Amino acid sequence: MKESDKRYLKILSRQYRNIAAASTEIINLQSIMNLPKGTEHFLTDIHGEYEQFNHVLKNGSGAVRKKIDEEFGNTISDRDKRSLATLIYYPEEKLEIVSREEENLEDWYKISLHRLVQMIKRVSSKYTRSKVRKALPQDFAYVIEELITEKEEIQDKEAYYNEILHTIIRIGRAPQFIVALSQLIQRLVIDHLHVVGDIYDRGPGPHIIMDTLCAYHSVDVQWGNHDVVWMGAASGSMACIANVVRMAARYGNLATLEDGYGINLLPLATFAMETYKHSNCDVFAIRCNNADYNAKDLSLDTKMHKAMAILQFKLEGQLIMRHPEFHMEDRMLLDRIDFDKGTIHIGGKDYAMLDMDFPTMNPKNPFALTEEEKEVMERLRHAFMSCEKLQKHVRFLFAKGGLYKIYNGNLLYHGCVPMEEDGSFTKVEVCGRQYYGKELYDILEYYARRGYYARDGAEREVGRDIIWYIWSGQGSPVFGKEKMATFERYFIAEKETHQERKNSYYQLLESEETVERILKEFGLDSKDAHIVNGHVPVEQIHGESPIKCGGRLLIIDGGFSKAYQKKTGIAGYTLVCNSRGMRLVAHEPFESARAAIVKEADLFSHDIEVETFQRRKLVADTDIGVEIRERIYYLEELLEAYGEGAFMEE
Repeated sequence: MKESDKRYLKILSRQYRNIAAASTEIINLQSIMNLPKGTEHFLTDIHGEYEQFNHVLKNGSGAVRKKIDEEFGNTISDRDKRSLATLIYYPEEKLEIVSREEENLEDWYKISLHRLVQMIKRVSSKYTRSKVRKALPQDFAYVIEELITEKEEIQDKEAYYNEILHTIIRIGRAPQFIVALSQLIQRLVIDHLHVVGDIYDRGPGPHIIMDTLCAYHSVDVQWGNHDVVWMGAASGSMACIANVVRMAARYGNLATLEDGYGINLLPLATFAMETYKHSNCDVFAIRCNNADYNAKDLSLDTKMHKAMAILQFKLEGQLIMRHPEFHMEDRMLLDRIDFDKGTIHIGGKDYAMLDMDFPTMNPKNPFALTEEEKEVMERLRHAFMSCEKLQKHVRFLFAKGGLYKIYNGNLLYHGCVPMEEDGSFTKVEVCGRQYYGKELYDILEYYARRGYYARDGAEREVGRDIIWYIWSGQGSPVFGKEKMATFERYFIAEKETHQERKNSYYQLLESEETVERILKEFGLDSKDAHIVNGHVPVEQIHGESPIKCGGRLLIIDGGFSKAYQKKTGIAGYTLVCNSRGMRLVAHEPFESARAAIVKEADLFSHDIEVETFQRRKLVADTDIGVEIRERIYYLEELLEAYGEGAFMEE
């Protein structure tokens, strides 16, 4: 036996001090291996749409309603099923309505509690008692365990359970108990959540989504480009901060920064009002899908929008000059402006500029910041780096996330694996060395983490700049385009300049050879492996399918964000993988949480079967199963050591 194994067994013997304890644990672990695997839930490109996000989490992409149908069949009406589903999703709000409108509240409590207990029994059936016990709310753990555990020794079981529920109602704890049961059902329906990138930007509530994720029982995040730019902003990258604030202004979401994160935008507002007081801001119109947007802020927000756009283009130009290895000189556009003619030279052609009113720009040195701009950016940097809530959220993204994840034999990433037209992996230069495939992901993630955590100032600065490159560089896996045509979309009318050519990866998705090459690159050779992908909205409205390469690759961005729903024709896809198979869920637009509560209107969804497993998948078939198998091996080694006298029992 290796010395390291002996040391591990010695540590293990302190937890299992005799043969009986080790044997019991082996039996327990072996039984867990034969339970059905937990349900995985995949979401992507949420883009701040917190109400729809929260509802999809609550209903498990339709899983709760399916469980209600399975449990009650035709024994209760469809109306009662809708009412029960709404109670499970929004227990506090539903109880408030019921307490006002229900004539016989005690009877309603009895019926609802019985139905909720039945639902708990159904959704907990594939878990061990130990796992269910750990999920139980502390205040009601004992009572719930009594209600869902069969008591063979009790003759009149119905009377026993009825008396428990009657007592709960009599002492006035029914509302709290209903809330606890409803939240437990939500918790047990989904075992693990995957967020395949882009929590931030576009919609008004990314901070609310992040609060939910931070409290979620089991979750991982694959960083999207919009997450990365916020991570860069929290790290102190001025170029990333400028992008974040500009996009918040563009989509009417400055309240996310001010109210959601408490970031002081007054210095920017004051600067914009004074500097751009008489400036033409027509090309910086606000594109807002937020019904709560205050139109009184429009004039100021437009000026702030323009101020941040100019700052962004200056700061990005400076960053590109610092890093010639990024090969992004074509994105340095301010020095291509002819200030006399009002044109810009791009791609061998001159184009008329839609706006030439630049009060802070020096034609001889267009990338230089004025003293006032420097002060604004320093104060913004301080605000972002000092924001406790933002720093908490970004630390969560670093702790629970990465640029990709391999989970239960599937490969998850947000954008693409950069490829050439011939299907070979694109080589990208990072800090003087070329990387491709998995190594490219790994090195970019390494530098992103250094950009946030490194203590050495120079190392941290390089990391910050690479975070910006991950956001918008041609070789970035989460960006996956030739360029980000932000400047052209603002200042040039000709649509030909607005095109952002996608990486060749997107033309090769139906190729079995390409998918196999990618999976093999990440160490997945199994024919059962899938790639789960986000980033590029699938235009279902034009007949495009999210299922690529015969189901081996799934693009699950279907327009969760309202900004993309006209393009996709739906309101997003989610993916559900349980012990029996995988299914995509296509969602219709979500009206609001209030409508879901008052009208009992669930999110209407269509299921698309991706794969039905030939046999039901067990815990033994998962990553957790691998860990359990290893633990069983060492426990059996410990048993042998006890038997041979190598360790003494206690």
